[in-house]
Amino acid sequence: MQETVAQSKAIAVGEFFELDAKDDVLTSPRYNADIAPTRVAQRTWTKWNIASLWVGMAICVPTYILGGVLTSYFGLSVTEALWTILIANIVVLIPLTLNAFPGTRFGIPCPVVLRASFGIIGSNVPALIRALVACGWFGIQTLFGGIAIHLLLSALFDRWAALGGTGEVIGFFIFWVANVTVVIRGSESIKHLETLAAPLLLVVAVGLVFWALPKVSISEVLATPANRPDGASFFGYFMAALTAMVGFWATLSLNIPDFSRFARSQRSQIIGQIIGLPLTMFLFSGLGVLLTAASMELVGETISDPINLIGHIDNTFWVILSMLMIILATISTNTAANIVSPTNSFQNIAPKYISETKGVLITGVIGILLMSWELLKKMGWLESDVSVESLYSNWLIGYSSLLGPIAGIMIVDYFLVRKQHYELPDLYRDGGVYPAWNTAGFIAFLIPVGLTLVATTTGRLGWFYNYGWFTGSILGGIIYYFASRALAQR
Repeated sequence: MQETVAQSKAIAVGEFFELDAKDDVLTSPRYNADIAPTRVAQRTWTKWNIASLWVGMAICVPTYILGGVLTSYFGLSVTEALWTILIANIVVLIPLTLNAFPGTRFGIPCPVVLRASFGIIGSNVPALIRALVACGWFGIQTLFGGIAIHLLLSALFDRWAALGGTGEVIGFFIFWVANVTVVIRGSESIKHLETLAAPLLLVVAVGLVFWALPKVSISEVLATPANRPDGASFFGYFMAALTAMVGFWATLSLNIPDFSRFARSQRSQIIGQIIGLPLTMFLFSGLGVLLTAASMELVGETISDPINLIGHIDNTFWVILSMLMIILATISTNTAANIVSPTNSFQNIAPKYISETKGVLITGVIGILLMSWELLKKMGWLESDVSVESLYSNWLIGYSSLLGPIAGIMIVDYFLVRKQHYELPDLYRDGGVYPAWNTAGFIAFLIPVGLTLVATTTGRLGWFYNYGWFTGSILGGIIYYFASRALAQR
């Protein structure tokens, strides 16, 4: 007599669903405890925890430099740049909030959400695209954290200061170990870190403003003109800059379920994101513009990042205190924005063989490899004209073109195709209602990506590339909707 295998089922608990996992899921190669749906008891993050998460992520060195990127690379005036940053972060709230819904309702991380729209195995393609971008940003943020550690130790020890670039490389690896350790400790340590970091980072920002205000005129800074050609259309420059700024958080608009799966309610994730993101990005970017303009008066040279600017302060106590807070800020940003997502993505490949700890370590190693050229430059072993600033400013449009279609597909799949419902057990096993590869998802992804490649290789359809996140997400969503309906009728 054949033994019946116990079947898993989803259990409704208020607005949430929990997975009652039996042998069919527990033994599945698509399941492990780390990417399993959170229990309702684990969904404890309030709107203030979510807001703190965004304050902790938004207050970082790349945000500080954004205003300068928009004025130098995108031809906007200072005032235009600040308005662009604010508008972009209001716009990006839409996909962030919508893609957070399935995470909150079903307690599942981003790669598992992608299994519905790209297939159980096919989900690895968009998940790994997102993961590679995150690993690159992990390397960049770790580089900034290493510089802060170097400046901190240099303020304490003259012999350390004499190490120069070698000290920054050692600082990189010290920061790497500290950051990886925080993530391995789990989601609660991340929540507590963000809650601790947010108010301290705001204190640093306010302190920097009071330091700079006596030596700079805000009205003069805001009146700084655009450097685009005379008579050039504002709209074209604005849209390219807006796309780049949306691209700054286009990554999180995909993997926001990694965090919303711990939210106490949909209301908590919505209000928390509205409170935490747009204003923080606007104010800290504005601070970067202000202090960069004031840096010549303050320290005798133009410095576009806060770490090196603070390093010029002739007061050991304030340098040490500021560097400690910047190190905390960078760990906070790196943890939430650049480690959690690739860790879940790598586990999604082979959940039975790649645990959370292994996923974190894979992320860390790839981050080191992607930053190896800069580390070799600091050691004096390699010469290169490529700067970190120019590297990530060029990424902003490029990867927003790649990630936009994925965001559009995820939103359309959940709200229009699935009508806010998943067969939860089938997301964790083969042979259920979700295929190994979802053809509709790949059609909707590859067409916008193909048009982007045409634009970049032939010079035609330049508007499609320049407005990449908008064109990609809208086109990807539309194609996915109709492809899903057409394939369902076959």
